[in-house]
Amino acid sequence: MSNKIKIDIVSDVVCPWCIIGYKNLQAAIEELGIEDKVDLQWQPFELNPNMPAEGQDLGEHVAEKYGSSVTESEQARINIRERGAQVGFTFNFYGGMKIVNTRDAHILLEYAHQFGKQTEFKLRLFSATFTDRKDVSDRDVLLKEIELLGLNVEQAVLRLQDVEYKNAVIDQETYWQNLGISAVPAVVFNRKSAVSGAQSIETYKEVLTELLAA
Repeated sequence: MSNKIKIDIVSDVVCPWCIIGYKNLQAAIEELGIEDKVDLQWQPFELNPNMPAEGQDLGEHVAEKYGSSVTESEQARINIRERGAQVGFTFNFYGGMKIVNTRDAHILLEYAHQFGKQTEFKLRLFSATFTDRKDVSDRDVLLKEIELLGLNVEQAVLRLQDVEYKNAVIDQETYWQNLGISAVPAVVFNRKSAVSGAQSIETYKEVLTELLAA
């Protein structure tokens, strides 16, 4: 039986707070020196599972989904940029930026997990979305990132074409939603407790320290 702390991060690659939360969690793990005592896996969550292929303008989407005004949206992006800078991540929001469908990304994240490269792939997708202004609903974009990881592009294409893998992602999303997770990021520890939102380094350190002492 493993004595590692099992950490599941339920998140979406178009969620800015998910990368901020992860960076703080990773810093907490490193500051405690317990990199070898945690087993981390990313779990799928789609903020917009019904988003059509063409996506939707970010400002329009935020106004429609959250009722935010233009001023509120602009201030939120300034806040996110500042928080990103604090953890060493660059957010390049821009006019015409779109919110896109991420199901294919989640299918390939499961593929990357099999080869121990899920976190590396996830971080590449966060950067593609927010720093490099790429469309992560575009299969060509996703497959290029797979290639840069050193994984088999042909196998990845077959995954995307197989409805079994799409359904597996949907089942996983449903599993976490049935446990009460309705917003991300959600960091789940040993499948027993969870903290929601992008918490501080200190908060994650407190949780991890308690788990290590248990």
